[in-house]
Amino acid sequence: MKMIFNQLMACLERAGVVEIDCLGKEFDPNYHNAVMTEDSTEYDSGTVTKVLQKGYLLHDRVVRPAMVMTAN
Repeated sequence: MKMIFNQLMACLERAGVVEIDCLGKEFDPNYHNAVMTEDSTEYDSGTVTKVLQKGYLLHDRVVRPAMVMTAN
């Protein structure tokens, strides 16, 4: 199963699919879907603190936004 998964991921990367990098970044509604907030001393308000579901881009267009938790 792991070999099949790795082959699928390699195929998607060759086609131009990339994961959205969000942890510690400023919340952007174009790339992120905030479903929860939390109090955080580590991050500023409006910053992504946890990634609940990865998001993906295909040639700089959002295929699926990342589901994230943000700091209050």
